[in-house]
Parts: sequence; structure tokens; C-alpha cells
Amino acid sequence: MAKNAPYGDNARRGMVCERSQTQTPSGHWVKRDANTGRFMDVKQDGTPFKGVRKEK
Repeated sequence: MAKNAPYGDNARRGMVCERSQTQTPSGHWVKRDANTGRFMDVKQDGTPFKGVRKEK
């Protein structure tokens, strides 16, 4: 389980559970739910999500 203390420092200790991310051909990063396979969120700035594992 991820520990987020000390609070307020904007840092996560550990991975986000049951999530993965992949990069689209356009360069955007897409977050996916590992249980259902549905896409959840897209980042438009070209940087990957923090703390989410990358798919191969």
C-alpha cells in the first residue's frame, strides 16, 4: 500500500495500485484501469503520469 505521509509535500511513496499507462502515437499518455481495461484519463502535455506503471 502506498504511504503518503508526510502530508502536504506533494509526493507519493509507492505505486498507484491497479493502474497502468501507455503512450499513444500522438504522444499523449493514457491511464488505464487494470481490472476493466477502460481508459480513465489522458495527459495532453506529453509527460507521463507520476507513480503509474508503464505498459510495454
